[in-house]
Amino acid sequence: METPVKTPRLALAATALLASTALAACGSSADGAKASAAGGAGGKADVVLRLPDPGNNGFLARGKKDGSLDRALAAVHAKVAWTGSAGPFAPAAQALSADQLDVAQGSITSAVAALAQKPGFKLFAQTAPDGVGEGILVKNDSPVKSVQDLVGRKVAVSQGGTSEYLLLKALAKNGVPADKVQRVYLRADQTSGVFNSGQVDAWATWNTFSTPAIANAGAHFLVNGQEVGSDNYAVWAVRNGFADKHPEVVKAFYTYLRENGEKEKADPAGYLNVFTDAGPTAVTPAEKDVAVNVSRQGTPADAISDADTARFGTVAQFFADQKVTKQLVDVKPYLIDVNRLGDGAK
Repeated sequence: METPVKTPRLALAATALLASTALAACGSSADGAKASAAGGAGGKADVVLRLPDPGNNGFLARGKKDGSLDRALAAVHAKVAWTGSAGPFAPAAQALSADQLDVAQGSITSAVAALAQKPGFKLFAQTAPDGVGEGILVKNDSPVKSVQDLVGRKVAVSQGGTSEYLLLKALAKNGVPADKVQRVYLRADQTSGVFNSGQVDAWATWNTFSTPAIANAGAHFLVNGQEVGSDNYAVWAVRNGFADKHPEVVKAFYTYLRENGEKEKADPAGYLNVFTDAGPTAVTPAEKDVAVNVSRQGTPADAISDADTARFGTVAQFFADQKVTKQLVDVKPYLIDVNRLGDGAK
């Protein structure tokens, strides 16, 4: 759930191209952020929380514009440094591990893939799987009418994470051997033109990209996340060193996520086009209806429960079974009980 334009997940999932260029600048941004961390309330130095820029939509964009996030963090002597642009979780995970970023959002599928490496982060919050905003797209005039019809055809996916997971889940549920469908590995931000031109027969993707495809490109879901039985949570990750040193800041940020996610769910249209209603980052009128529908059916961020942990384990097992990861990834050691932060327990 490399996540985010319309919901909290959408608001934090932009293009991989933006992410890669932004992360190249993280080092200098981080240096500036550290240099500015002085002279907080009461003479205590402010802790700087480095976050990917939220773009034009969602409650974090609103929090950036109206200053509400900084005000919420000021109570724990912290403030935000917006570092680069949000995008898929894979580069964000690398930035967390390299001390170039403190918090980022992605999917549990992409997190499992990253945890199979040498992670420098843990997960502290989750948002329930997006049953209606992600899935496998086909064009409205496509001859593909069922998952079985994908046999012998090309499906665009991003390697590892949400996209590949959704395709493999759909195939497994419908009894289609994975090797009977050709996976065309593309970056998510490079796939729209390939899909629209008919070079692939379908596209497994999430709401950042499905919303404009459905609204503007004559596409629909062959199957969505709910229909394939997806356990693809959105998750929030925090850099290990930051969580260890500033648990009170992580908890305050989590509280902001939960409370403002609830506000956005109640009025999703009010959190679109926060900074501008024109240009490439703006949600068009046609996209607005799709985005609002997805947001209304979503859920705000919450702590990671035992039931959530079990479903994370199901994702990890599925990825191991499908050879996406070389071995089974144990997610449990990388989870934080956010409700207990600040009392000495993690």
